[in-house]
Amino acid sequence: MISTHIHDARERVAAEQNALDAKIAAVETFIDRVGEIAPDSTAAAQSTSSQGIATTTATQLQTGGARTEGCAAVREAFAETVRPHSVADIEEPEPLLETISAELTDSVAAALAPATNTPLSSGLKRAIVSEAESRRTEIEVMRRTLDSEADVLADAGETVDEITSWIADADETALSELGFRELKQRHERLESHRVRCEELAADRQAFLRETTSEGVETGVRHEHIIPQLYEDFPVEYPVLSTAGRLEELCRDCQRAVRDHLTRRA
Repeated sequence: MISTHIHDARERVAAEQNALDAKIAAVETFIDRVGEIAPDSTAAAQSTSSQGIATTTATQLQTGGARTEGCAAVREAFAETVRPHSVADIEEPEPLLETISAELTDSVAAALAPATNTPLSSGLKRAIVSEAESRRTEIEVMRRTLDSEADVLADAGETVDEITSWIADADETALSELGFRELKQRHERLESHRVRCEELAADRQAFLRETTSEGVETGVRHEHIIPQLYEDFPVEYPVLSTAGRLEELCRDCQRAVRDHLTRRA
């Protein structure tokens, strides 16, 4: 079997699927840990409603003197669960609150910032859990996108493997050893392979224009996300590049066969 960029892409997607599975589990653990944290026992924390993180924080800051053990515990839970998966690909370390902002919104990061001295109320706790659940849903949608990508790559890989295997087998017999009819059959077979390559490219472009949106208001557009998986690859679009190069190879082979057919005519 000839190795192509599609094979490399399948390995990358499998690794990313494992990484997302681990991150989903981490977010779920974070949600569980936050659920076990008792709200701070202050008048401010007890009197604040769950009208939103921004309202909750503003109300608590006005009271002053609040205990903030709860928010510290939430920050610790996040640092030990979600953060390692969030910064795994980042070379330069980033502040914890910056990671919280990226994963759970700016409002959550502001509410949990030590400088704000915000106590953990029941309302704030529910809001944090709600944002974490939303983030988990987003990651799950991304995981389903990768599942679709894995299926597409598997089908594409099967098509490419079949064509490259046929070419490798055919190359074992020199064109000079083939009769006119055999040459004509080989030319027709190469034409069918070219059509399959063109169909593969068309199907790939159609897939990139699709969206995975189950469970979220704004879906994940494949053309915005999929290319990021392969940004460090030697080619920007592994499937399209492979399909194009294979179609070109089949065309070159056809040209050689036609030369022999012309001489035999």
